[in-house]
Amino acid sequence: MGGVRDGRLLRWGAVAVGVTLLASLPSAVRLLPVSDSGLTAGELLAKVQGSARAGYSGYAEAVGGLNLPLTDQFSALTDLFGDRTRLRVWWRGRDDFRVDALTATGETDLHQDATGSWTWDYEDDHAQRTAPAAVRLPAPADLDPAQLGRRLLSEADAAEVSRLPDRRVAGRDAPGLRLRPTDPQTTVTNVDVWVDPDTGLPLRVGVYGANSARPVVESSFLDFTSTMPSRADTAFEPPPGQHTTVESGTDDLASRVDTFAPFLPPERLAGYPLRERVDGLGSIGTYGRGVTVLVAVPLPGQVAFRLDRQLGDTPGIQETAAGPLLAVGPLSLLLTDRVLGGRTWLLTGTVSTAALLRAADDLARQPPRLR
Repeated sequence: MGGVRDGRLLRWGAVAVGVTLLASLPSAVRLLPVSDSGLTAGELLAKVQGSARAGYSGYAEAVGGLNLPLTDQFSALTDLFGDRTRLRVWWRGRDDFRVDALTATGETDLHQDATGSWTWDYEDDHAQRTAPAAVRLPAPADLDPAQLGRRLLSEADAAEVSRLPDRRVAGRDAPGLRLRPTDPQTTVTNVDVWVDPDTGLPLRVGVYGANSARPVVESSFLDFTSTMPSRADTAFEPPPGQHTTVESGTDDLASRVDTFAPFLPPERLAGYPLRERVDGLGSIGTYGRGVTVLVAVPLPGQVAFRLDRQLGDTPGIQETAAGPLLAVGPLSLLLTDRVLGGRTWLLTGTVSTAALLRAADDLARQPPRLR
């Protein structure tokens, strides 16, 4: 065990030195002249949207500017969107990647494969196998700049984007692209993305909300390699003798909600047609396009009761005729009163509070659609 411990100390010492070197690069390097790629906004958008097959690896940092007033049981979300997240990424494809979330005392590694994922916690010496879940809470891997940027631009069209000046990101000349959503009900004012022109992979992403001079979420590569990692980089086998657990993936919150909510989401809310129902979770509906998202979740009585009590103690909560309403940056949330149609719905997303109130009114006017 002493040799293993010494090896880990040497390893973390090397990591610390590497991070220090990255952080101390002279500002002159970042200010070197940047060549103009000559790409139009439409051409650059097409490159981003067509980059799904590109493999890469790198070190990235994400900074959240959202002070989410969540309870202790959601402290991971508060850290994710209100703090700094450091990531090491190896990406071969949607079903074959590894993302390490680094902290001052250790790391937690996520290894994704075609049938699920392994999470390896170095501090606890614990490996956990998890099957895919239809709906889950955001995780550090979602802040990978390449995947975050492509998701945000996946449904944009050429009329919504314009060019930004090229800048140097992770040692590369990266052309910039700005998305300005045209939906009048959105709370996202713009998304700024700088792109590797060879692969179309986003290298730096900034998301801005109304009345926000700084990004509410920003993620950028500090080191980036545009070559396909090997399978050995992403594969994982639990160390012999280490504690492992296996989760089915079916006991997530969304599955429990769906079990006790016999309603179907309306075909239309706040002017948006129903976009899709989550596979296997017919009660949960999503609406909107691109970065403008509205989610409607019917809640069982006990879940609604607990959430209502938590929101009652939350700073910034507004009591409306429809129910408690909360807005944090571009995110908003409304818990409808149970008198609305005889059921409670959680409405949330990147839409205005007026849009949430409109959606609540739509729910109150429509008879429930049973599954």
